Amino acid sequence: MIESVFPDLREVLCLGAHADDIEIGCGGTLLKLVRMHPGLRVRFVVFSALGPRIAEAEQSARCLLADAGELRFEQHAFRDSFFPYQGEAIKETFHTLAGSCSPGLILTHRHDDAHQDHRTLSDLTWCAFRDHTILEYEVPKFEGDLARPNLYARLTDAEAEQKIAHLAQAFPSQSGKPWYDERTFRALLRIRGLECHAPSGYAEGLYARKLVL
Repeated sequence: MIESVFPDLREVLCLGAHADDIEIGCGGTLLKLVRMHPGLRVRFVVFSALGPRIAEAEQSARCLLADAGELRFEQHAFRDSFFPYQGEAIKETFHTLAGSCSPGLILTHRHDDAHQDHRTLSDLTWCAFRDHTILEYEVPKFEGDLARPNLYARLTDAEAEQKIAHLAQAFPSQSGKPWYDERTFRALLRIRGLECHAPSGYAEGLYARKLVL
């Protein structure tokens, strides 16, 4: 469980391809980490945010992480669904990131995610940060690419409900999508909670491909 993996965490780097990816994939985990580690510094990077999603992305991060010791938010305007073809520019952004921070934990997309933008970010995360702890989060989608997590963040009832409510309120531009609703988010939290026997019944699944002791 994630509670036992990070006894003394001071800085987290969150990487998301699109405006809501981080919140969907590991919003509950971030709420838990902020509660467990008072004063936690969070760097929150969104790589594609256009139109109304520009304001949504920043407002969401600041609301979700209002209790963090420090929040550094940044966003970019890379073209949605074209990340593999913008690889050079995105890789330069990663080089800048790697040269400006050394977090105790990095949260990024799952390496085997079916979305090409997500896979690109995951690949570049592992290239740029070679001696850091990296955990990969999952985002449900039409492709049905969910896998078997090997690390779980057990959420309290309050953390689960806060995540679900936040997603419903923070991204009104996504409300018309048939999959973007409370049922989807609660269902995945419940399944992962079942898998790790969470007392509340809710958890987020994470993927630790490599851990160094």
